[in-house]
Amino acid sequence: MQKRTQRLVRIAIAAAVVIAAATGIKLWLFPAKAAASYVTAPVTVADIEDTVIATGELEALNLVSVGAQVSGRVVALKVAVGDVVTAGQLIAEIDSLPQQNTLRNAEAALQTTQAQRAARVAALRQAELAFKRQQDMLAGEATSRAEYETAEATLATTRADIAALDAQLAQGKIQVDTARLNLGYTKITAPIDGTIVAVVTKEGQTVNANQSAPTIVKLARLDTLTVKAQISEADVPKVKAGQKVWFTILGEPDRRYYAELRAVEPAPESIASESSSTSSSSSSSTAIYYNGLFDVPNPEGRLRIAMTAQVNIVLAEAKDALTVPSSALGAAQRAEGPTAAGGEGMRDS
Repeated sequence: MQKRTQRLVRIAIAAAVVIAAATGIKLWLFPAKAAASYVTAPVTVADIEDTVIATGELEALNLVSVGAQVSGRVVALKVAVGDVVTAGQLIAEIDSLPQQNTLRNAEAALQTTQAQRAARVAALRQAELAFKRQQDMLAGEATSRAEYETAEATLATTRADIAALDAQLAQGKIQVDTARLNLGYTKITAPIDGTIVAVVTKEGQTVNANQSAPTIVKLARLDTLTVKAQISEADVPKVKAGQKVWFTILGEPDRRYYAELRAVEPAPESIASESSSTSSSSSSSTAIYYNGLFDVPNPEGRLRIAMTAQVNIVLAEAKDALTVPSSALGAAQRAEGPTAAGGEGMRDS
């Protein structure tokens, strides 16, 4: 009985081994298919835009180089960088002694001419009386014709002298006005309201206006800035004045500043420095960009000159559109979409 039981056990073990081996071979040759897994994302409602992307730089809407129109030493500088000034406010003074002396000389010369004219006017009255007497005496044959002609010539000469002095007076008045104007140029005032953005000439420095007008300070209006955005030649046919524009700055990437495209320049900026012979050859080897211009208010003064602006020119937009992640479209569809076209892209607004 015991032998029979052992035999049955051995048969059971052998059968289990055979079954296990068969199962292993099946799983190795015919593995089970993995269950499909899916990544899901909700469909959302958002505002989307089709935009042209460009890089721009902030510039002052009105930047003025305030210079000196007379030569001399800067004896006083009344402003510093960052000062806000109003039109007519005194900015600097140049040593005015040479201009004062020139004005005094011009005024003295004018007074001398006026005195000479007064003397000639008195002589004219005397010449007129003498000529009248000679006229009457000649009619009565009481004088010679030679004396009459002498009196006549004296009268004409005196009148000519007065006319010449009148011309000298006019010239002298011009010299006085010019000297007075040059004296006024020694006080340099602000031509516009704005902010001092640079002080070029220091107090005590001598400026020479005979060679070129030296710049004392640079004055800019910062309440409104102009953005000059570089638009690639591939995108420039799509943009035009009046389109909506928004941009961000590096210091505030999450804050948008909105404006309206004012103009697109008809030629690249490089045309100002290129000759006609080099422009054609350089255009084939370098990228071509056209400046798009728009103005943005700056009441808080957060925007500054020369800041970099990441500009988006809106070509089209849709409000409350149903959106899905672009990864759900597959690689082929993403490559064919708007985001593959140069600087243009479709994005959430």
